[in-house]
Amino acid sequence: MPTSAHTYTPPAHGSDWESIAPAKAGFDAARLEAAIAFAKAQESTWPRSLHYEDGRYVGLVEWNESGPWSEIAGPVRERGGPAGLILKGGRLVAEWGDTRRTDMTFSIAKSYIAVLAGLAVADGLIRDLDEPVAASVDGPWFEGAHNGAITWRHLLQQSSEWGGEIFGKSDQVDHNRQIGPGADNSRKGQRRSLHPPGSFYEYNDVRVNLLAYCLLRRFRRPLPEVLRERIMDPIGASHDWEWQGYRNSYVEIDGKRMQSVPGGGHWGGGLFIGARDHARLGLLVAQGGVWAGRELLSPRWIEQMLTSSPTLANYGFLWWLNRGPEPKPGVPSTAVYALGAGVNAIWIDPAQDLVAVLRWIDKTALDGFVERMLAARI
Repeated sequence: MPTSAHTYTPPAHGSDWESIAPAKAGFDAARLEAAIAFAKAQESTWPRSLHYEDGRYVGLVEWNESGPWSEIAGPVRERGGPAGLILKGGRLVAEWGDTRRTDMTFSIAKSYIAVLAGLAVADGLIRDLDEPVAASVDGPWFEGAHNGAITWRHLLQQSSEWGGEIFGKSDQVDHNRQIGPGADNSRKGQRRSLHPPGSFYEYNDVRVNLLAYCLLRRFRRPLPEVLRERIMDPIGASHDWEWQGYRNSYVEIDGKRMQSVPGGGHWGGGLFIGARDHARLGLLVAQGGVWAGRELLSPRWIEQMLTSSPTLANYGFLWWLNRGPEPKPGVPSTAVYALGAGVNAIWIDPAQDLVAVLRWIDKTALDGFVERMLAARI
């Protein structure tokens, strides 16, 4: 992976971010502009209010969700328009739209949770990824033979098969869930038999919310506070971002009231953040966890985080990978990305020292943008 020794590190928010001409960054300017025009033209079909005219929240429509666990429990805010940026070696090659606007970012929050898990490992709060979570997190969540066998690795790879309810949401709500273009969610929410922990992948927001709660229990501090202190402030992010939980996700730890935060905006809440701040996090990952010569995140953790899971080869620890039996053609196997509904994405290729952030591009067009951006390389 590239390191800060040969990658420009942008100054803190509020200072000028150095730019570089497309040709000097290794792009054909006309082709790159065509890729950006494509992204602008392929705006998400989601209404800007994030509610349809009949009042339905876009997420519930997107995932064909109704029933006892579909209540919106966190804040929802109107979104902005298409926006994005491209970095080469940390410098701005291109930027469009309002990249400072703090919009909802949905499941990109999951990838931030993976970063926080890396800090917990570094601090010794998680002794062993393969240790049952029950060994360090008490309460009813991991009682019984099935839930008691779940490890931190299982939660990070979305293969835990945890069964239960937390903050008013049951794991059943995401049974049989599919994601991505062409997803068939006709059976979503229909209960199925659980597999042994670690043997079956399922994209399940309730289980990720459980992981965030478990990390809160280990840090004994609100996760947004830990993220700001350990990652976002050191990489010079703005102070505009926030991470909101549910109105019923407050818990008491050491006599203090804290809010557990979710891994997305499925039921509202989640990470509200701008594209520029996302780009800083992407650049930190691309640089192997090093920022301006300072190691903020273990390079070993990033390697683990971006390693294929045994139950889904194109998934690591809450990050997507271009690996497995069906990699995206024309895209390097070193490419990884954080993905949120809407669509929002942080796309990284450490081997080429490239970072791209996309906000509110149609879900069918993300691959098309990446293909056009890579085709613009000279």
